[in-house]
Amino acid sequence: MQSRHTLRHTAISLALALSLPSLAHAQSNDRSASKATDLNNLVVTATRTAVTVDASLAAVEVIDRTEIEHSSARSLPELLRGRAGITIVNQGGLGKLSTLFLRGTESDHTLFLIDGVRMGSPTSGLTSLQDIPLEQIERIEIVRGPRSSLYGADAIGGVIQIFTRRGAGREGVHGRGHIAAGSHGLREASAGLDVRSARGGVGVDLAHQSTDGINACRGTYDPLTWAGAGCFIAPNSQPDRDGYRNNSATVRADFSPSDAWQFDARGFRATGHNDYDGDYVDNSDIVQQVVGGSARWTPSAAAQLKLTLGRNTDISDNYLGSSFANRYDTTRDSGTLQGDFTLAAGHVLTGGFDWLRDRATVKDPWAPFAAARGNRAAFAQYQGKFDAQDLQLSLRRDDNDQFGGHSTGGIAWGMGFGDGWRLTASHATAFKAPSFNELYYPGFSNPLLRPESSRSSELGLGQRGDSWHWQVNAYQTTIDDLIAYDGALFMPNNIERARIRGVELTGDIRLGAWDLHGQVSSLNARNLSTGFNHGKRLARRPSSSARLDLDRQFGAWGFGVSGIAEAARWDNVGNTLRVGGYATADARASWRFAKEWTLQANLVNAFGRNYETSAYYLQPGREVALSLRWQP
Repeated sequence: MQSRHTLRHTAISLALALSLPSLAHAQSNDRSASKATDLNNLVVTATRTAVTVDASLAAVEVIDRTEIEHSSARSLPELLRGRAGITIVNQGGLGKLSTLFLRGTESDHTLFLIDGVRMGSPTSGLTSLQDIPLEQIERIEIVRGPRSSLYGADAIGGVIQIFTRRGAGREGVHGRGHIAAGSHGLREASAGLDVRSARGGVGVDLAHQSTDGINACRGTYDPLTWAGAGCFIAPNSQPDRDGYRNNSATVRADFSPSDAWQFDARGFRATGHNDYDGDYVDNSDIVQQVVGGSARWTPSAAAQLKLTLGRNTDISDNYLGSSFANRYDTTRDSGTLQGDFTLAAGHVLTGGFDWLRDRATVKDPWAPFAAARGNRAAFAQYQGKFDAQDLQLSLRRDDNDQFGGHSTGGIAWGMGFGDGWRLTASHATAFKAPSFNELYYPGFSNPLLRPESSRSSELGLGQRGDSWHWQVNAYQTTIDDLIAYDGALFMPNNIERARIRGVELTGDIRLGAWDLHGQVSSLNARNLSTGFNHGKRLARRPSSSARLDLDRQFGAWGFGVSGIAEAARWDNVGNTLRVGGYATADARASWRFAKEWTLQANLVNAFGRNYETSAYYLQPGREVALSLRWQP
């Protein structure tokens, strides 16, 4: 087992070493007893405890800081695009509204966490992915498949957790810096500083990103008939560039007065301005903020208690030109008390309590409203290892101020075979509470809405060798009481039912100095509601997608290419508005010309493909960027 001293001095220990008992469990599951557990190979999101990626019974993917820096992505949506099970819909390039569909579920069916704190707008139900800068991210864990039995509402499609920047993990003073420039007036700059001692440390990272943007929308609008599409503007009435600006900061501090106690506090804040095309609002000032802290007590190697508190603030001031239109001000307060207990070698019991309070104030001359609701929950999980077999059982009970009680559960099983083979199977239920907009927005809401509910089953098969790995996962999710706009009532209603079937194939291999990583997804997401739309595909879900990343290191030089392809999709419920498929290619090259300095050039959409992911909203053409990074 890793010692507490070693854990305390690893760069990612605050996020991953949630419990020494769970770390012991993760190590006991390692297929190779001769190899020490690599903390960079641990995930905490799938089980709320630390397990290795190989031992996880869920389909997971980890994106670390090295991969982020080597990629051609300039934003979080670009980084996630094309990955297994993920569809990104973007409305006009960098900084514009970006929604994520995980395994074919709705864009508000994925739970997002930042450093363990729930993030998302209670009014829209969405998380502003476009406003979380890559320069503030250390690591991302993607868990595909329902997790409501551990996290409650919102986790029908899965959970994505973002860990903000960490320090160097060693004593002393350590800094870093980065500048970049590129197409469409791209400008970036960031700097970070960490100071650590044997018992703790403090750190800060600052970042700026801005772009002149592109003309985001080619929408249509006829003022005589009020008919329109896209951003509802007359053709060529707003042919301007739609820029974006983001300034962000993260701060952190941790302290361990003894080996049994550890305290940490973190804060992330991004402020910005966004221009876009529209007839009611066309620019916004935004604030995204997440603050949180935790206290962890580890009285023995077999027990640990952790208390976590946090708040997410989401503010958007919206304007038409310079005239105020409306203001959305929401907060999400959360708290968790969790205990992890090792019952015996390879058997871990986790239990705890969650508390959540959502508040929203909407200032709008035409449709103001305010709302609040609370949620309390108890959860329990058992993880056990029986020779070559692994078992996970989870159960949760939520008590919501508005919807009453809701129970969810999950069971997962896995078995290892010879030559690195492993078979997994799971079944789980999940639910999603309606957003405040769906419940209370004047003239467009329904206060009688019920939570959406789902049940999912999955089979997985994979094999791992010394320098390669592949895995295939097949799943089916059925969602009941889907919330959609009811034309008969002129308001949202629980009128839809959907069935989603999919297959994901992922693999990676290292051949000498070459690294190859591939991901392919096939999706059949159908509307099973009675009526005209029965059997039609769910909107904005392509039937297939693929991503391929190939990288090679030549001493101080590095080269890489990425290819992303998505099939055509329908942009509306009735399957009458088609968005064509596309394929793009990116290239990158880096040169470490000194020990602490790296120069990198990126070419995005190398062949200048014209495509859209949302009807009428344009995507940038060919782009280039040049960056300089200082990393002692």
